[in-house]
Amino acid sequence: MAVFINEECINCDACVEECPNTAIYPGGEPYTLAEGTSLQDDTEKEALAEDIYYVVPEKCTECVGAHDEPQCIEVCPVDAIEKDPNNEETQDQLQAKYEKLHA
Repeated sequence: MAVFINEECINCDACVEECPNTAIYPGGEPYTLAEGTSLQDDTEKEALAEDIYYVVPEKCTECVGAHDEPQCIEVCPVDAIEKDPNNEETQDQLQAKYEKLHA
């Protein structure tokens, strides 16, 4: 399961540096799958949110492979980051995704 950032986000930037997969972007900023990973797809994709930070589900592993807990949730001062029930994945799937992102 990936995480998502809800409307309580205050755009403080605390979560960005904590993400081992470079999966968190400022609202309105496009992203690429290659940035911060070993993937080759550097196609610029549209931002997933305009006004608040957002998480790219294809890059989020809930920190599996890097940490015991999602670091973004740990550092968010307003509890604006939650597990996303629309993107459920097992621990094994998250680990495989992490390994693919950092091959």
